[in-house]
Formats: sequence, structure tokens, C-alpha cells
Amino acid sequence: MKLKTITNEAKLLLIGIPVLIWTLLPIYHLALFAFSPKDEGTTGKLWPDHPTLQNFEIAFNRKHFYLNHFWDQIFNSLVIAITVGALTLFIATCAAFAISRLKVRGGRTVMNMALFTYFIPAAFLAVPMYKTMGLYGLLNNQWALILAMVTIASPYCIWVLKQASDKLPYELDEAARMDGATPLQLFYLVYLPLMLPSLVAVGTYSLLLAWNEYLYAFLLLSRDEDVTLAVALGNFLQADDSPWELLMATGLIYALPPAAIYYAFKRYMVSGLTAGAVKS
Repeated sequence: MKLKTITNEAKLLLIGIPVLIWTLLPIYHLALFAFSPKDEGTTGKLWPDHPTLQNFEIAFNRKHFYLNHFWDQIFNSLVIAITVGALTLFIATCAAFAISRLKVRGGRTVMNMALFTYFIPAAFLAVPMYKTMGLYGLLNNQWALILAMVTIASPYCIWVLKQASDKLPYELDEAARMDGATPLQLFYLVYLPLMLPSLVAVGTYSLLLAWNEYLYAFLLLSRDEDVTLAVALGNFLQADDSPWELLMATGLIYALPPAAIYYAFKRYMVSGLTAGAVKS
């Protein structure tokens, strides 16, 4: 039995170590270029001889023409991500409550139809989304990207919250109604407190989805003052002599907020998918 356990652990290590190395390689190269002086990151060395913070100083002080709107763009990313997270959370929470607890007629059908859109790659929906936003005069407006990302994130978030809500004992609803609670009081006093881990999970998911979005941000926004930093990073690749050290330094800065958010709410994200489970 002990030999079998050791064998299983050895197999896991043989699989896990290469996967870990493969995962960390991009992060390593990101840091290598970010802390390297110009052209030193391409010398093939494992670490630069003279690590520097100059690339970060250039980014923070906007000393390169690709970074003229650095602070505006990172602020745009932050505003859009928070707005998408808040709107998605509000829509998904209300929809899941109506479908799961109030048993709204046709709710499950609507949810399944919304989930069906995930069978279509998001890239295929980009052109229709662009046309739709143009018809409503929302192109080059940050609300176009916000509405597009809420549309993409909401079906999955509704499904996650609905599954978690289904696991809550219905006796709680019946007890609240016997005490005279209205549906709105049931929502605020019973549903929301019990669903908190799942709410944090889907809110974090939608926020990070919007923060990392590139395709829709590139299509729907064009002015340098309005685009997100993810789109601005793509501008570095337009020239043949792209300043890779500045690109990687800015990319590292851009990667820090979602990493911090993930680790801050990791406990809620893990438990949120199984919240409300009860023994049958």
C-alpha cells in the first residue's frame, strides 16, 4: 500500500513539475525583460548583470511616447473592470434569485438559451457586437465595452449563482414567509448573506474578465485617452524596434492588480462554487 502511494505521488510529480515550469516560464521572461536595461534582456543570460528599475520609472513618469496616457489608460481599465463586475453581479444575483427561489416561469429556459451563446466563439460575436454598438451610437464610448463584457460574463455568472442557490434549503424561505417576509426581504435578509461566497466568486471572475479583455476593447474603443492599458500594450508591437523592456515592465505593472485580487479572494472563489451544499 505504501509502495502504491509513493508511485502515485511520483506520477503526480512527473506531471506537475513540467506543468509548473511551463507555467512559470512566461512570468520569468516577463520579469527578466522588465528588470533589464535596454537590449540586455536578449543576451541569453538567466538574469541581467545590472538589474534596474529604470523601465518602471519610465512607465510611471510617461517618458516614452507609447506611454503618454499610461495613468489614463490604467484608470480606464480599473473603472471598466469595476463597473463590469458590479453590473454583472447585480444582474446575475437578481436573475439567479428569480429563477431558483421565486421559480419565475420560463426562467430556466432563458438561462439555458443565454448559456447557449457560449457555443459561439467570442471572436465570432465581435463583429456583430461592433455593428450593434455602432447602430446605438456607442462606438468609442467606454459604455460599449462595459455592456459587451457584461453580456459575455452574465450567462456563466447566472448559472453559477443559480446552482449555488439551488443547494440552499427551501425551508429557510418557508420560515421567512411564515414570519411575514416579502420577496424583497427574503432577497436581502436570507438570500444575500447565504450566497456571499458565491457572490464574491462571480464578482471577482467578471472583474478579472473585463480587466484582461483585449479584442472587444480594441474594436470598440479607438482614442488613446479612452482605451484600456491592455490595448495600449499592443501598440508596442507596431514598430520593428519595439522597446521590449518597457512593454514587459508595463505588463508586469498591469498584471499585479488582478494577481492581488485573486489571492485576496482566493478562499471565497474556491468555496463560492460549492457554497450552500447540504446533505440529502
